[in-house]
Amino acid sequence: MTTATPPVPETTPPARALLRRMFDAAIASAQPALCIPAHLPSPQALGTGRLIVIGAGKASAAMARAVEDHWSGPLSGLVVTRYGYAVPCERIEIVEAAHPVPDAAGLAAARRMLQIVRGLTPEDFVLCLISGGGSSLLPLPLEGLTLEHKQAVNRALLKSGATISEMNCVRRHLSAIKGGRLAAACHPAKVLTLLISDVPGDDPINIASGPTVADPTTCADALAIVQRYGIDLPAPVREVLESGRGESIQPGDARLVRSTVRTIAAPQMALEAAAAVAKEAGYSAYILSDALEGEARDVGKVLAGIALQVAERGQPVQAPCVLLSGGETTVTVRGTGNGGRNVECLLSLGITLGGHPRIHALAGDTDGVDGLAEIAGAHIGPDTLERAHTLAMKPHDYLSNNDGHGFFGRLGDAVITGPTLTNVNDFRAILIDA
Repeated sequence: MTTATPPVPETTPPARALLRRMFDAAIASAQPALCIPAHLPSPQALGTGRLIVIGAGKASAAMARAVEDHWSGPLSGLVVTRYGYAVPCERIEIVEAAHPVPDAAGLAAARRMLQIVRGLTPEDFVLCLISGGGSSLLPLPLEGLTLEHKQAVNRALLKSGATISEMNCVRRHLSAIKGGRLAAACHPAKVLTLLISDVPGDDPINIASGPTVADPTTCADALAIVQRYGIDLPAPVREVLESGRGESIQPGDARLVRSTVRTIAAPQMALEAAAAVAKEAGYSAYILSDALEGEARDVGKVLAGIALQVAERGQPVQAPCVLLSGGETTVTVRGTGNGGRNVECLLSLGITLGGHPRIHALAGDTDGVDGLAEIAGAHIGPDTLERAHTLAMKPHDYLSNNDGHGFFGRLGDAVITGPTLTNVNDFRAILIDA
């Protein structure tokens, strides 16, 4: 299933139009309708057992629809997705819940999911559909913790500057469903997890905090992360970590012997799809990395430095070209803006470029939501800073206030896709003309 995007106006500069086509191609490459069919189990693999479909994430409803479209036999199940990301299904129930801060709808869905998989037999087959966002959409806390505890920790993590792997390590050790616990609950049924990766390195334990994957980390690791970022934990949360009650399912656990995991879409695939569009337009395309991390504004400075070296020195590659990268940066929110790692990275990049006449760029989140704003990202071009100054806008002040969305929104340079029904993390493209 693909998602319609607004047509590019005829007055859009060619460089900007090309960047948008590349972004759209990256999103299209990770659509579940393309990725799911080849990985469905065969009827022979099921035998006489039932097929139960469960899952969570921003792409999970679209993944469920792809399963229904390509599976003629009986099936049932439940998946939970972000508000606005539901796709109509006939045999699989779709529940919407909040992201990135969890809510009661997600809590109820997680409880029901565990109930659905209790009492399965060795003949049953569980198909688990997981994509980015599942950590917030399955917020079932351990005994002694509440949804409010999970919400408080989630908010603190989002503002802390912690990496996604660090955030998910903490989440796993406070959860009754993540860190392999969902797969353990399915035992002795066979479990196949299909993943759409939104994390640097594509490690399954970090995609939705690994509900069906054994967890090699410990409560001590989670505590170290909390201490590193100075996060103030509610007393019951600290007790769970300090006592070791939050230990998750460790590698080698017998309950996960019949559990298999496959990654069916990932950031690298999306970047390769964008590179193909650039090459068709006559630009050489270079993928710098599919796993960049770090403070968004720092990554923006580094990418700008590389772009300037290409434009002015022809090193390490020659223009015209496009520099592509993915991954997941972080924003340590100190101002009153809404954050948004893609717009923060792009604003920092634009300030460092200083209005270079031959460089354009786009940064956006492939799920259509950058931070807390229903906006995917933004564009910059040679005239961005000049137009801002004409409006008496001070780019450095917007950056200091973590208000990239306010900056690009006022200029009319936001990139809006609506729900994309997939999620392979951040997308950044820097176009350098000869």
